[in-house]
Amino acid sequence: MKHIVLLLFSIYCFQGLFSQSSKYTISGYVSDAVSGEKLINANVYNPQDLTGAVSNIYGFYSLTLPAGKYIITYSYVGYTAQHVTIDLNSDKTININLEATKSIEEVTVMASSTGNKMLDTQMSKEVITMETVKTLPAFMGEADIVKTLQLLPGVQSGSEASTGLYVRGGGPDQNLVLLDGVPVYNANHLFGFFSVFNPDAIKNVSLYKGGFPARFGGRLSSVVDIRMKEGNEKDFHGGFHIGVVSSKIYAEGPIQKDKTAFHFSARRTYIDVLTKPFMDKELGEAGYYFYDLNAKVNHKFSDKSRFYLSAYTGKDKAYSTYEEKYQNGHPEIKSYKNTEEADMYWGNVTTAARWNYIISKKIFSNTTITYSRYNFNIKAHSEYIENDILTSNFSYHYRSGIDDISAKVEFDWYPNHNHSVKFGANYIDHSFSPGVETFNEFAVGVQNISATLGADKTYATEISTFIEDDVNIGTLLKVNLGVHTSGFFVNDAFYHSIEPRIGTRLILNDQITIKAAYSKMQQYLHLLSNSSIGLPTDLWLPVTDRIKPQKSHQYAIGGIYSPSNIFTYSAEGFYKTMNNVLEYKEGATFFGSSTGWEDKVFMGEAIAYGFELLARKEVGKTTGWMGYTWSKSERYFEELSQSWFPAKYDRRHDVSIVFSHRPNDKIDFGATWVYGTGTTFTLSTHEIATLPSEYIPNWRPHTGMATHFEGRNNYRMPDYHRLDIGINFHKKKKRGTRTWNISIYNVYNRKNAFYLYLGYDDEGNKALKQISLFPILPSVSYSYNF
Repeated sequence: MKHIVLLLFSIYCFQGLFSQSSKYTISGYVSDAVSGEKLINANVYNPQDLTGAVSNIYGFYSLTLPAGKYIITYSYVGYTAQHVTIDLNSDKTININLEATKSIEEVTVMASSTGNKMLDTQMSKEVITMETVKTLPAFMGEADIVKTLQLLPGVQSGSEASTGLYVRGGGPDQNLVLLDGVPVYNANHLFGFFSVFNPDAIKNVSLYKGGFPARFGGRLSSVVDIRMKEGNEKDFHGGFHIGVVSSKIYAEGPIQKDKTAFHFSARRTYIDVLTKPFMDKELGEAGYYFYDLNAKVNHKFSDKSRFYLSAYTGKDKAYSTYEEKYQNGHPEIKSYKNTEEADMYWGNVTTAARWNYIISKKIFSNTTITYSRYNFNIKAHSEYIENDILTSNFSYHYRSGIDDISAKVEFDWYPNHNHSVKFGANYIDHSFSPGVETFNEFAVGVQNISATLGADKTYATEISTFIEDDVNIGTLLKVNLGVHTSGFFVNDAFYHSIEPRIGTRLILNDQITIKAAYSKMQQYLHLLSNSSIGLPTDLWLPVTDRIKPQKSHQYAIGGIYSPSNIFTYSAEGFYKTMNNVLEYKEGATFFGSSTGWEDKVFMGEAIAYGFELLARKEVGKTTGWMGYTWSKSERYFEELSQSWFPAKYDRRHDVSIVFSHRPNDKIDFGATWVYGTGTTFTLSTHEIATLPSEYIPNWRPHTGMATHFEGRNNYRMPDYHRLDIGINFHKKKKRGTRTWNISIYNVYNRKNAFYLYLGYDDEGNKALKQISLFPILPSVSYSYNF
């Protein structure tokens, strides 16, 4: 690390020798003119010498220039750009309020993210707005952030309609999902069919697939950085949404105008309420629901100091009850009552308190304290009462989870227009509850049983530091140099890592930019799972003296071609190696207990490589993108196979076409079409009749029969494809705007395979049989915003 710090210091001093003329700093915040919400990654650009700055995640920017007159352009996706003439003869504070486009006619002057991508060293990053999320067709009427991310190149979903993320050959455990900077350990509702993120509460989503900035660490494959809304500082607003699966409400507004604001949103399903009238009371009751609550308050102490407090809590619960009664019908048993109850519930809690302080025109600080918890519980209880006397009682409780307490301090330093430096440190206290079962049983005439099984809590400490600098070397070349260091203490073991990061950007001309990046990552947590659909029994555990941290090296190179501010074309190639990834031994399973888990897994190697193409249009009446990914992902475990085998979610081809059109303010519609090569799976059999060869990655014909192949994932599912469409009807009312949404999932009723099993055809021959989950599914929802 000292070598990188020395290099950054040397570059800074070298450039300083040639920059002795009078210089002054323009700094301030870029905000939404209507709500006061700070705009993340807004572009501050000086076209005279191709220099500029980007607002940070709190909307702050700083740009140092030689004395003189400038026309500075401020722009942000979906907002009308502002051009400000500045006579720079002293340090100036300039706070900018950008106005969102109000009508279709204004789209010609609306900004896009093209400018940022052309100038920034960051590659393998995509930003999704909530307008995009809400415009696209929604599964069961539920707009979903994660499902929108799955439509991007390099990102794959897991099984049908799930919210799993498989990024550039990585697994779902290798994604760092942050909500206002706080890790979310289980981002799924309804066993993976919906994510926990309510779009009404979210302001901005950034996905990093590679070229990771030094400020991020702890996962190998991706960072999903989700920022909640801060609340409207100007006026009170609210709304509600009624859909097929759930209903939502939100409210925001000033507590003290231009000083203190709040945002609150809530979502709950009513599957349990709708199905209850149709249940036979004599057979008992059962139900399922989930809910989310988001809240945030921000307070402005002064122009230099601001405080934020945000919180999220969400819960899934499945339950069943049964009661049987008997009275006055037997000479010996006058009455009895048998009661059985079972509950399964799981959920997340996250909290973040942060303080922003502008130390000077060139230094911005952020101090954050966070708490994150994920827990999973199963409870069962039964009792039998005979003649008003309790004769037997049984109770069972299983619990697991993870708790984090974290403290972090970060600084943004803008010494001059050639440097943008970020540095900081982070401390995390982990507490793992790796599966504990409690039994209690009582019966008349039998000895009572009371037992607790499972491992004790495990405690771990994780520390990290980082520094990175965006360095302009002339007007065409820009380099981001950084390093992330980390240490992990658990039981008697200590692991550490030094992770260099580098990104480069070269402007060939005003339409073409070339980029390259390298990043090393290390991960100290492992996820034990039996399924690809995000079951709540999945268990997070730390590294041990036997199970080492996962490590990765990723290289990426690509280019951006932008013939105008409307269209952007990009291509990226990547190559990633991973070490110490886990795979279950043959026949081994995991059902929520960590006991002996180290003996059930192998450690091995992984490799992933491919290229991604993206054509995107972000402004105008018609917007969307077309993406294509060719990739290969393989694993090698010496104890399992003598050769490399395809990963479970190895897909050779992925295609996504995303389209939305808004002809006027009263209507908009969207469509998505996706195609993907079938995923792999392991089928252990010695003889299967006439299987299509495209199902088998290492197909070898053998007299019309498919023989058993050694190794994992030796068969492939049929290819997947699906078309979704949706339309929104808007109408302005006296006090707000109402919207009807109609969406159709799987328009042409494609029978996509969710699961394959070995069965028999109509003639009694062995054959692969397919189970499909979702046929064509229409949905309707209603929303009102004021």
